[in-house]
This record gives sequence, C-alpha cells and structure tokens, in this order.
Amino acid sequence: MGFLSKLFGKGTKTGQGTESEQGAKVEQDTKVEQGAKVDQVTTGAELGAKVEQVRSTEKPDDSLPYRTEKELIERFGGIAFDKQYDFATVIGNNNWNIDMGKEVISFEPNLDFPIQVLGTFSHSSETWLWAWANTKSGLSEHITQQALQLKKYGEEQEIDLFSNSSVDFSKDELHRIGLIASGMFDASAYYIADYGQGAMLVTIKSDLVDRQRQDDHLRILSVFPQLISQFEMNHKIALQWYLEEKSYKISEQGAQLIATKGGETITAEFDELSRLTNLKG
Repeated sequence: MGFLSKLFGKGTKTGQGTESEQGAKVEQDTKVEQGAKVDQVTTGAELGAKVEQVRSTEKPDDSLPYRTEKELIERFGGIAFDKQYDFATVIGNNNWNIDMGKEVISFEPNLDFPIQVLGTFSHSSETWLWAWANTKSGLSEHITQQALQLKKYGEEQEIDLFSNSSVDFSKDELHRIGLIASGMFDASAYYIADYGQGAMLVTIKSDLVDRQRQDDHLRILSVFPQLISQFEMNHKIALQWYLEEKSYKISEQGAQLIATKGGETITAEFDELSRLTNLKG
C-alpha cells in the first residue's frame, strides 16, 4: 500500500499485557532495531474496478447511515488518508512503544499520544480480533470505547466486519478499519503497531498532530489516486466527500467535477461508471 505501509510500524510494548486470540503472550519490552524493515502491504481493488453508477450530483447527504464498508470508505477514506501524511511528519522514522497502563503510544520521549485500541491481527492465523472480544487482554472499557461503538454500529447496520468478534483477514484490511475508524471518530490518525506475533491497530487523538494539518492543494492529487487504487468504491462520491472535508466549493459540468478554494482549482473527469479517468490541479 505504498505510503500507508510506512505506518505499519515495529517497536516495543510495556505496561499491561495483551494476548492474541490464540492466547500467546505479547512479551513486554521486546527490542526491535531502529529502522527495522517494514513489510509491504498488498494492494486491494485496482483503479479500474467496476463500481455503481453515481448517485445524485447534489452535495452528499451526511445524515444517512452508511450500510456497507464500501460506503464508509467512500465517506471517510479521503480525509482519513490525508491525515496520515501529517501524522507521518510528526513521528518520522521513530519506533513505537505502548504503555497500556497509561493508555498511550510513544514514539520518542516527547511524543506521547492517547490511544483507543480497536483490535489485533495475528500474523500466523491471519485473523482479526476486536478489542471488545479479547477477554484475555484485560483491556479497560475506556480504551476500547471506539471498538465498542463500531460493534454497535455494525449490529445496527448489519455490517459483519464490525459485529463479528473475529474475522479471517489480511494485513491490508487493517488499513480499511483504520481509515474508517479514523474518519468516523475524527481521530488525528491511526497506527498499526507490529509486535512480532501480530499487530495492534489503534487510533490517536492529539492536538500536536492536528496542528500539523497541511492545507496542501497538490496533496489531493497524490492522496486520492492512492486511495482508489487500494479500495473498491465509487470514485466520484469518494472524491466529493474528500473535497467537502477540505472545504472546496464543488460544481459539476458534464462528466467533470470542478472544485475551487482560495483561487486554486481541481478538475476531475469520470467515465460512465464514475471511475476516475483524469485528475488535475
């Protein structure tokens, strides 16, 4: 997943222990060398994947519930991916350390961020276990609030990924959950903390990270093509949401979306299946 794979970090874990679904203990103070090689993550849907016909060209309706993972990625994927760039700037190449007792993740002495634990991924069995279902972990309800809210949402909207305690999985799917959760809860970022036997997915909320937000016009030209190359979605709807979140004024001319802000313009062209064919700005 290119850029996102850089946020699949390795480090150490201290404080209260957690266990994987197999019951294997995550060792405390595991040492990993600085700059350890990070595995590349496989890609998801290709750019030309077939998607549904575009819905209304009016501003998307944010009052309706999203009933599928695809709709959630369309709604939150762009802005959540965008935030990952700012987070990467803050943490640099530092390895991580999690203290469960303090409920924080650290990247160096002065970079401590409060976290919400969403769940864990087992490398050996390639399964995902939600934090609320990990009865052996001893995690507090406070640190699993977002995971519990996603469970409730999944039950209400019949989204199996959120409501099933354990799911067969691949590493790239961690980014799907991370993007959705980051967007839904207005997190500053998400992070995948690899501890050897598995990986823990957390969201982070920090004023320090939020202050790094860049209103970079050209970033959209990099973020959005990467997003749609990884996940299946209606490109037009997803771009509309992303541009709305970035406070662009959007108009439509035939097969084009034209977004303007501060004297700068982004133009997007789509085919008859709402797949992006050209993006320039």
